[in-house]
Amino acid sequence: MAEFKYEIIEKLGVLSESAKGWTKELNRISWNGGTPKLDIRDWAPKYEKMGKGITLTDEEAKALLELLQK
Repeated sequence: MAEFKYEIIEKLGVLSESAKGWTKELNRISWNGGTPKLDIRDWAPKYEKMGKGITLTDEEAKALLELLQK
């Protein structure tokens, strides 16, 4: 598997927390040095592991917001 790098640019908020301490968070993350994008995923305590998630550009996030407001 190819190595990848990420940097959490901005922590926007916690959506939920599991009994094991993992949190589902909305953050702005730069993947492999790219333009930061909105990211929703599960994180282990201290960010030592991550779960699968979804990454959205600003345009995709705006479209999602419009759909949710219908």
